[in-house]
Amino acid sequence: MTAPPAIRVPIVCIEPQGYRFEAPATLTLLEAAASAGVRLPRSCRNGTCRTCLCKLVSGSVSYRIHWPGVSREEQGEGWILPCVAVADTDLVIAAPDAEPVQAAHASDSHRGARRF
Repeated sequence: MTAPPAIRVPIVCIEPQGYRFEAPATLTLLEAAASAGVRLPRSCRNGTCRTCLCKLVSGSVSYRIHWPGVSREEQGEGWILPCVAVADTDLVIAAPDAEPVQAAHASDSHRGARRF
């Protein structure tokens, strides 16, 4: 009997900082970033406030909701909402306001982000 193929977890790179982390299909990009110790701007976490709006440089995402708070035109220009987006492929995202979670607030499980 042959084992099923391993599912490869997409890698997200945040530019211009160079943070890199895994983004499993069970987490939104915002959740995956937080789990890796990277803080992206956020507020509502449901796709309506647009606080987390950032530019998708490469790769593709899908959304957990039918209508995220970005227009078709904005989506065509590469704008995404990480709070409701899930990585379909490896991604490069332009998020100039991303920052590391402060060490005092990060648990050992939040040390997955790597800077390259």
